[in-house]
Amino acid sequence: MQSNVRERLVVALDLPSASEAMTMARKLEGQVGMLKVGLELFCVAGPTMVKELGSIAPIFLDLKFHDIPTTVKRTLEAVLMLDPRLVNIHAQGGPLMMEAAAEVVRAHRAAGGRTELLAVTVLTSLDREALARLGSPEDPGELALHLAKLAKECGCDGVVCSAKEANAVRQACGEDFHRLTPGIRPRGEQSMDQARVVDPAQALRNGATWLVVGRPITLAADPVAAVAAILDEMEQAL
Repeated sequence: MQSNVRERLVVALDLPSASEAMTMARKLEGQVGMLKVGLELFCVAGPTMVKELGSIAPIFLDLKFHDIPTTVKRTLEAVLMLDPRLVNIHAQGGPLMMEAAAEVVRAHRAAGGRTELLAVTVLTSLDREALARLGSPEDPGELALHLAKLAKECGCDGVVCSAKEANAVRQACGEDFHRLTPGIRPRGEQSMDQARVVDPAQALRNGATWLVVGRPITLAADPVAAVAAILDEMEQAL
């Protein structure tokens, strides 16, 4: 198994307890490139859990900050003490918020940190109908591309977007502007609560930098076998 494929797979530890998350992380140690800690696990277990998981694999701290610039800046300063591999904010927080966040992350890296900042474009649970109900006439892909361009202008290192939009973002923003793609479902899996899903091989062909997979792995009878099957699908794209 090529190591670069493994490094591009991020497992979402969207589990209800610290013990379950740690058990899953230990099962997958050495098998995946990154572990995602989202709001559910962070609220249950807090920064201590992030530190413990960070000893197993790099961490994507998926807290999607969205507030006034000063609040986001101060909150990022707090979580950057954990030195996650990735952290994210909502692009729809606006240019000033993204610029403030990017400034903090750049300062962290200048001091020896490794964190990169991603901006969430359009959640993969949203389709055109959902956006219309929110008052946006745009297609999700069009809105995601617009927000990605803005995020790059504001100093972000990449975006969180659907793999359906990854190639357009790469074409518009360049290869070095990273694309982390949730909503990944192995072939034959149900979409669950995701509206815009792509299988692992197609996601890589579309230009995804990292693929986030959660329940197809964490709810599997054999999570290690589930990871191996996903990596096999990913290899088909390379």
